[in-house]
Amino acid sequence: MTAASMPNRGDSHVIDVRDVYFRYAHGSNQVLNNISLTVDAGEMLCLLGPSGGGKTTLVDTIMGVQVPQSGTVSVFGEQAPYRNARRRVGFMPQETALYEDISAQDNLRFFGELFGMHGSALRARMDELFALTDLRNDRGKLVADYSGGMKRRLSLAVALVQRPDLLVLDEPTVGLDPEQRLFIWRHLRELSDRGVAILMTTHVMDEAQRCERIAMIRRGSVIADGSAEEICRRTHAADLEEAFLTLERHRGEAAQQKEERHA
Repeated sequence: MTAASMPNRGDSHVIDVRDVYFRYAHGSNQVLNNISLTVDAGEMLCLLGPSGGGKTTLVDTIMGVQVPQSGTVSVFGEQAPYRNARRRVGFMPQETALYEDISAQDNLRFFGELFGMHGSALRARMDELFALTDLRNDRGKLVADYSGGMKRRLSLAVALVQRPDLLVLDEPTVGLDPEQRLFIWRHLRELSDRGVAILMTTHVMDEAQRCERIAMIRRGSVIADGSAEEICRRTHAADLEEAFLTLERHRGEAAQQKEERHA
């Protein structure tokens, strides 16, 4: 069954994050401050913000790697550890999670088998993904001999191996050249058109504009949520960078006024 024909099983959202608050045990400041957002089937949402703003931590809470102190996170209507939903999710972390002492094809075969794929079906899927990521001629190489960009492409192949209904991609185009980025974006749009929900992070404004919906994250809070055009229109900005700076300035002014009222 393809992602587009996969039943939704009555779930209203693929990802549903509600009032999530998180802080690390060793830290004094909150990393996620009562964040709420949803992602639906066929939707591509980009989490946009500077490094340290909370994007990766939010991804980790969605994937069940981190547990928030308050609030709820559900994926396909199920809360972590996602005993059923996990098989429907493809995940590409920011840090490479590959076995470097074996070949690329052995990596992809291993992860495919984890999802119950075997035999000719797995071999055909591997051929398809190595073609997609332009790694056909390097599939037999040790991952340790791969460049950073090649590892990112292999990580994407791993995330796609079981034909997931949800893709969670943390900075997926880092280390890729412009031609490779364009190719990856084209494929992501095709997946979205087929009903796959996609959540990705980036700190690059131009990359975010390729998503139909953007959630700007700053200091653990969502400061804007909408299309690039909507965000720019609401902030009277010429581009996303100007919009981000405008929103940050308004937040600073509001915080200062609050302090003055309580002084």
